[in-house]
Amino acid sequence: MRALGIGLIGTGFMGRAHALAFNNARAVFDLPCQLMLAALADADTERAQRCASAWGFAKAHGDWQQLIDDPHVDLVAITTPNHLHYPMAMAALAAGKAVYCEKPLATSLQQADAMRRAAREAGVVTRVGYNYQHNPMIILARQMIEAGELGQIISFQGEFSEDFMADPASPWSWRCEVEHAGGALADLGSHLLAMARYLVGDVSKVCADSQTVHGQRPASPGSTEWRSIAVDDQVQALLRFTNGAHGTLSSSWLKHGYKNHLSFEISGTRGTLAFDQERLNELRLFRTGDPGFQRLLAGPALPGYAAFSPAAGHQLGYNELKTLEVQELIMALAGQGAAGTDFEAAWEVERLAAALRLAVREERWVNVSEI
Repeated sequence: MRALGIGLIGTGFMGRAHALAFNNARAVFDLPCQLMLAALADADTERAQRCASAWGFAKAHGDWQQLIDDPHVDLVAITTPNHLHYPMAMAALAAGKAVYCEKPLATSLQQADAMRRAAREAGVVTRVGYNYQHNPMIILARQMIEAGELGQIISFQGEFSEDFMADPASPWSWRCEVEHAGGALADLGSHLLAMARYLVGDVSKVCADSQTVHGQRPASPGSTEWRSIAVDDQVQALLRFTNGAHGTLSSSWLKHGYKNHLSFEISGTRGTLAFDQERLNELRLFRTGDPGFQRLLAGPALPGYAAFSPAAGHQLGYNELKTLEVQELIMALAGQGAAGTDFEAAWEVERLAAALRLAVREERWVNVSEI
């Protein structure tokens, strides 16, 4: 088996999730290559060394460019704030290395376009962290839709809401800067846009509205200095799909009581499917003639589930979805699959988000082909 050197940039929540996923993938899957945790980088050198030791990486770097230049690194995983995705990915692609980047792909459509073109020219495997699509229940939902079990799809209703910014006293962070993040649409809504495209298909036309509810936040925890906020706190949109289906989308990071409410209802001429990420091991299905909705529960008959549990009802979690995403990535690197979201597909998500922002600014329906 050939060795594949993993380089991880970032040590926050997503950095830890990636580290767990790489460790879990080599523990539970029969992979076509041997994963070597070659290097970890963080701007805080001491933290980089501490996390590298705790997570099993061979060495630590205080400069991300040193990690990309490291000859033992074949795959660069990027888990930094959004505005750093572009320079890091472009440097990795220039070095001819595969890239696994967290979402959203970039902070502008122009950057995303340059990244997908560079990936195409480099001829390397790329993936973007839309890990919710790797849930065995989401894969089952897509299979049911493609098999026609719901009939002709006529509507998609989607929502992704959390409440981690609901408190107006929550301090300013990099997520609050337009050039660094992009608001609730970029942070949460991008997952929902990717899910809508994955399950229903391309979107042709959009209309949208957004709102910044809390125009100022404390500069830091407990600070009396306030900083202005320009990013959206919540977004609502209407969608028209190329296959004739219509849809709605809403995303908010202010919605009290919700922690990971990525949810959808997809209706067709013969039935409805419903899902909520807060109950990620379930689908609700209604078919014409049924007395009511039935609950479909995840179990070992679904691809991917059995790697973690041989019994139904024992349930997968967020880190298992990330591990399934890593497995697909490794298989793609070995030339044995292409089911994940690459830079080209992630650019389509960014293009759709750009159409929504244009619709907000100009208060009109926007054809995605305009973007």
